[in-house]
Amino acid sequence: MFNIVLFNPQIPPNTGNIGRLCVNAKATLHIVKPIGFDISEKAVKRAGLDYWNKLDLKIWESVDEFLDSVDINRCFFATTKTKTPYFQKTYKAGDYLIFGSETKGIDENILNKYKDRCITIPMSKDGRSLNLAVSCGIILYEAIKQNYSTFLDINQ
Repeated sequence: MFNIVLFNPQIPPNTGNIGRLCVNAKATLHIVKPIGFDISEKAVKRAGLDYWNKLDLKIWESVDEFLDSVDINRCFFATTKTKTPYFQKTYKAGDYLIFGSETKGIDENILNKYKDRCITIPMSKDGRSLNLAVSCGIILYEAIKQNYSTFLDINQ
């Protein structure tokens, strides 16, 4: 129904939690290389990710390959470097919810190029960011909320 995109993920448990989120939300997970860990079948099995085989997973060789292959008008870039709250956007089935690496976020050149497509999760000034898996869940479920009847149709 929706697409979660991770640019250069670095922390295996975050990606594992996001994979579980995607399975439960009927979302496709797109992982864009480079990846900071091993996602081979052997590594996934060793990590105990028993749901990974149910995951709709797409691997991309680079950010450029991904961006050249999708409709930018269907993309939303999650960042702390904008003032537009995620809940002020309208989401449609098939949209791409894009998140940067845990250590660097999304490249500022991309954010500057697509300023009108950037969204943020409001936070107090006491914290600098949320966990990546938590952020994915917050924004994904807002998109599902806005399209709940479609979500129900897919899951019947």
